[in-house]
Amino acid sequence: MDMKRLELLRELAERGTVGAVADVTGVTPSAVSQQLKVLEKEAGVALLEPSGRGVALTAAGRALAQTATDIAVAVAKAEAEWREFMEQPAGDVTLTTFATGGEMLLPGLLTRLADEPHINLVCNDLDLTKLEFADLTPDYDVVIADSPTTSASWHDRGLQVIPLMSEPLDVALPEDHRLASKASLSPKDVVGETWIGAPHDFPFDRVLSQVVASTGEPVRIAQRIADNGIVESMVAAGHGIAILPRFTTREHGNGLVTRPLVGIRAKREISALLRPDRFERPSVRFVVQALRDEARAVADAHQAV
Repeated sequence: MDMKRLELLRELAERGTVGAVADVTGVTPSAVSQQLKVLEKEAGVALLEPSGRGVALTAAGRALAQTATDIAVAVAKAEAEWREFMEQPAGDVTLTTFATGGEMLLPGLLTRLADEPHINLVCNDLDLTKLEFADLTPDYDVVIADSPTTSASWHDRGLQVIPLMSEPLDVALPEDHRLASKASLSPKDVVGETWIGAPHDFPFDRVLSQVVASTGEPVRIAQRIADNGIVESMVAAGHGIAILPRFTTREHGNGLVTRPLVGIRAKREISALLRPDRFERPSVRFVVQALRDEARAVADAHQAV
């Protein structure tokens, strides 16, 4: 049954005459009568009967008018609950991240949300060697992504892209390496070195492409490893040097040191990706703001060291 015609029946039950219904709805009495006749056909039973110079509701008409009222109450309640949901940060928010992004940001983010009992952050980490960050946005409210620059394809897909931080990428060396005494390294300094590389097209791998472009010399990549912890162990053991992120690389007492790489763009941009409709939810906006605050705190803490 058509909701608009049900509403006309309800108005007739409350106002008593077709003319009064016509006045409040802004249509002619004949249009109201026509719509009520259509509703009778939909209901399969007489809803109106003559009463003096007008009409009155039959028993079936009164029952259906009450049903129309019940429906209107349910709709109003649902709309009110939805407005409240949209206006208040509450409910589950799902988030996925790559490994070092989660290492940097999730502990502090969860601490920031601990005082918000109405928000439940559900976290996940995925093997992103086989995935495109943007492809995860249909399944998660927030996707933490890294890239050498903010990817134009993310904007092309209509995603909301929230910059979180720029993280420098350094050269990791064994602590007894001949270059460890230098405060920073240029692309020419690392010509001829053996590298522990990252998977193709990772931000770290693109830094090596810049080294090649800057020096005109190829780089020798002995292994390609996605897990930074394994890379750290291999570098510390003397099997090569590597590009690693500054904020999460461990270099204290483990045989490893890091040095800034100057003269080329050696950094990755970390962002939050969201579908724009997800970003309209107050709970998601609240989590994103907390994520931005935590990213700023992490970056500030490393700059202060």
